[in-house]
Amino acid sequence: MGILELDNVSQSFGTGTDATHVLKDITLEVAEGEFLVLLGFSGTGKTTLINLMAGLEKPTKGSVRFKGAPVTGPGPERGVIFQSYSLMPWLSVAGNVRLAVDTVFPELTKTEKAEKVAHYVQMVGLGHAAARRPAELSGGMRQRVNVARALAMSPEVLLLDEPLSALDALTRANLADEIEHIWEADKKTCVLITNDVDEAIILADRIVALNPDGTLGREFKVSIPRPRDRMEMNTDESFKRLRADVTKYLMDVGIEAKVEGTRHLPAVTPIHGAPAAVAEAQKGLIDERFLDFSQLHKVYPTPKGPLTVVEDFDLKIDRGEFISLIGHSGCGKSTVLTMAAGLNEISQGAIKLDGRHVEGADPERAVVFQSPNLFPWLSAKENVAIGVDKVYPRATQGERQEVVEYYLERVGLADAMDKPATDLSNGMQQRVGIARAFALSPKLLLLDEPFGMLDSLTRWELQEVLMEVWSRTKVTAICVTHDVDEAILLADRVVMMTNGPQATIGKTLNVDLPRPRTRKALLEHPDYYRYRQQVLDFLEEYEHGAKPKRPAAKALAAE
Repeated sequence: MGILELDNVSQSFGTGTDATHVLKDITLEVAEGEFLVLLGFSGTGKTTLINLMAGLEKPTKGSVRFKGAPVTGPGPERGVIFQSYSLMPWLSVAGNVRLAVDTVFPELTKTEKAEKVAHYVQMVGLGHAAARRPAELSGGMRQRVNVARALAMSPEVLLLDEPLSALDALTRANLADEIEHIWEADKKTCVLITNDVDEAIILADRIVALNPDGTLGREFKVSIPRPRDRMEMNTDESFKRLRADVTKYLMDVGIEAKVEGTRHLPAVTPIHGAPAAVAEAQKGLIDERFLDFSQLHKVYPTPKGPLTVVEDFDLKIDRGEFISLIGHSGCGKSTVLTMAAGLNEISQGAIKLDGRHVEGADPERAVVFQSPNLFPWLSAKENVAIGVDKVYPRATQGERQEVVEYYLERVGLADAMDKPATDLSNGMQQRVGIARAFALSPKLLLLDEPFGMLDSLTRWELQEVLMEVWSRTKVTAICVTHDVDEAILLADRVVMMTNGPQATIGKTLNVDLPRPRTRKALLEHPDYYRYRQQVLDFLEEYEHGAKPKRPAAKALAAE
């Protein structure tokens, strides 16, 4: 018998024909001391499942038992850590943890309570910040307080509902490692919900997939010996096999067949399209160094004097190239992108596109941000049409409509074109943003962490959508990302930036992998993990704000 058991559990909301079925016939047993990871994506009922285990909800059908007894409500033996921090803003780190201790252990003396609080605050590495309030902490530090507070209740089972998803990649990896160390030290039973395959493999004894229809999917045993070092795993054959198996399963059950393209793009020349004679005359100039960053600097005035954020950024990009720009938070990636977009003034140096200096915003440089910024009262079609109407002034209304509908079909929104933006999911809204950018027929496509706010499956799907549409247009593109796999998957070259301030190009990696690319195919390519290792090695060198002393490494091409 497991410590936690779910027997034929289903959960639905609403009644009759209006009922929404979230979980269906879940039978699951969690062994004492096990680290179980439930791997699923938005809409698969992950949070509902954790709420049932925590006793925060009661199942519509079936039963949830803890140590053989029915779960009828929340209890201190089941500690929950949610994605949001839920800290008391007026209390210090120690005060937030003390709140939990006071609730669960009222019989302890004042000294014993203080010792318990100090122990768990120290355990999550916040001893130096015990007196700070949440407003003075980073996102990662706030989540550590959340972890300390749950642990201080001495629960027998730790239930973790995507506790790391709101954090940047480096903080997320570090906190995942800490959770593993805590689990190993206390041998608590842990149930973690995540949408990150690597995180699941690093932490789990067993991975159970949640299918989109709310049923339990395939189970994967993780037999990789502990401790599991992230860098070493990249060369571990069993890790690679498991990673490929889990990824393929999730993609097969989660991503339905792409919308078949039935529409042809009309031959309409955008406003900034060069006349044929000019294009012919400039062929040699246009193709090479189509986008030219020359000794680019960005300096901000501060009370302590000028602060150089980006220094000596020098990069030449040929027409039709796809560049990924990667580096740790604060390295100036987005600053470079906004300067290329004409949204951020250049302090020194120059950016030339198609032989002309970049000055101010222009539809020839389309930008896709992390948030798609749609007009909520307009439909998907109307949001895309706004730009198209300006860029194709000589086209007929019918031709413009064809352009709009072509790109909305290409991003898989054929059936949702007329829905208002407010009725679309985050992933669907970002598809509209991508369609809008491509519909402008830009000379340059700039993507600033376009999938950063989406769950992994939606991110994978939209990466493939992006590659499919890009392969048809071959528009010159730069994508800012912190995701190593995304950087390699998309790019012809991965440009790696050193830490800021005074961030610059530290290394450039040429990605010689066949196109068209799919995630499944890349995971099986013999060179994929070699490229991945080179990016990981660079990022590790610059972890924790380091600025390694190294020879000038401007655009070192990887072998």
